[in-house]
Amino acid sequence: MTENTKLELILEKSLSLPGVKVSREEFLTKVFSKRKGASELREIMEKGPYGAGVTRKEIDNIAKSIIHKRTLTSTSLSFGAGLPGGIAMAGTIPGDVIQFYGIAMRLAQELAYLYGHHDLWLEEHLDTEKARDNILVFLGVMFGGGGSQSAIKFLSSNLSKHVLKKLPQKALTKTLYYPIIKKVLASIGIKLTKDSFAKGVSKVIPVVGGVISGSLTYTTMRPMGKRLAETLSETLVMTEEEVKKEYYEMRKEFPEIIVIDFEEVEDEEKDKKDISV
Repeated sequence: MTENTKLELILEKSLSLPGVKVSREEFLTKVFSKRKGASELREIMEKGPYGAGVTRKEIDNIAKSIIHKRTLTSTSLSFGAGLPGGIAMAGTIPGDVIQFYGIAMRLAQELAYLYGHHDLWLEEHLDTEKARDNILVFLGVMFGGGGSQSAIKFLSSNLSKHVLKKLPQKALTKTLYYPIIKKVLASIGIKLTKDSFAKGVSKVIPVVGGVISGSLTYTTMRPMGKRLAETLSETLVMTEEEVKKEYYEMRKEFPEIIVIDFEEVEDEEKDKKDISV
């Protein structure tokens, strides 16, 4: 089994674990139902927490709590997988690696919804590839992949949503997502090789191996979540000029992505306004 095939299998298995796919409505309801009234909760569903008036500071604090919770969940499961008879899936692939990526994917979705992203699975039966691509970009940020932060900052902006909605989804995947996803997969593949080796060695002595495996998970998951949360938090207050700057930074890392002429877009908007007047 090649590394690429192995990685694809791990991501597929991780995403299929129970509880990994997160419903935006259910998640936001659970987070805010005890904090906000019914009318405020409806507005959060419609506009996202920040758009509904929840402060950036409050959102950041909730994010810290979620990261802590997911880190503890991942660590306890990883300990179990480090013991004889622990989680076993997909043949030669360590079970704790699969559950680690599963929890990382869950955390990525929860943070995305907290910071205003739409439900990735709202049209699950129509476009699971798009949801998977978005999650992979989030994972790229979590793993510190070059260009992923700029990609998220650009893709999360209202400016990008306006510009990119003019392109067919297939064209968008080929001209924007594919180069980013390709690099993210390569980055995760490198991390996977190192992690698998470290966790494999840790299991030579079973009980101690469980402790070591859990410790490795704890020291990895927490900074990953923090990195994504900080990036998404910045997107809440970015100006259009800052969004454009991130796009050009992204193009340095991925020169093959779609070329956007912002001046042309702005001229089109100006013409529309003039006609409506």
